[in-house]
Amino acid sequence: MSNDQPTPGQPPEDDDPFLKKPQEPTPPSAGSPYGNVPPPPPPPPNDPYGGGGGYGGVDPLAGMPPLAEPGKRVLARLIDFLIISIPLYLISLPWGGAVDVSSDNGDDGFGDAVGNAYTGHQLLWSLIGLVVYVAYDTYFTHKDGRTLGKRLLKLRVAMLNDGRVPDVSASLLRAVVLWVPALLCCPCLWWLINIVLMFIDKPYRQALEDKAAKTVVVVAR
Repeated sequence: MSNDQPTPGQPPEDDDPFLKKPQEPTPPSAGSPYGNVPPPPPPPPNDPYGGGGGYGGVDPLAGMPPLAEPGKRVLARLIDFLIISIPLYLISLPWGGAVDVSSDNGDDGFGDAVGNAYTGHQLLWSLIGLVVYVAYDTYFTHKDGRTLGKRLLKLRVAMLNDGRVPDVSASLLRAVVLWVPALLCCPCLWWLINIVLMFIDKPYRQALEDKAAKTVVVVAR
């Protein structure tokens, strides 16, 4: 057994930095082209349409199909309205029609029609129309994002976060927000607000139903 003692003032061999073996360099992680530098983070999972942004992103519209022109959206909605309202009105004729413009006091009938717009007969047809409009919009939006009017003008509805076709809940919410106030409450004001938003909303030109369902209307590819 050796009795050699380290020279006083000399560090033990294990603590002497000049006697230590150099450490082997840490190998770079597999698949990393940056060596020991961590790779850049992946793009956000909710990047719209695979592009470079989203809410708060650098470029919210990168990677998206072009947004639909407001004029085409209005025209597509008008086509949908006529597709539903004309057959619905014709069906209502045997029961007195969906709109009562008759007058019992010699008036031209317009004032009476406005004053009694949601009483009895007309309220029933308003509710029937509401169900038909909501069902129509929900079905076609969930099917492929395109109502008949949008199909004619080559537009479609898409989810803002990933561009997919809206699911049933988003399609239903969108249809309810669009049609319930328009048919039962304040049609002129509701359409005016929606049309104005299509032109001035930034950056996605979202109408009220788009904001509620988190959708956008884009050009169909």
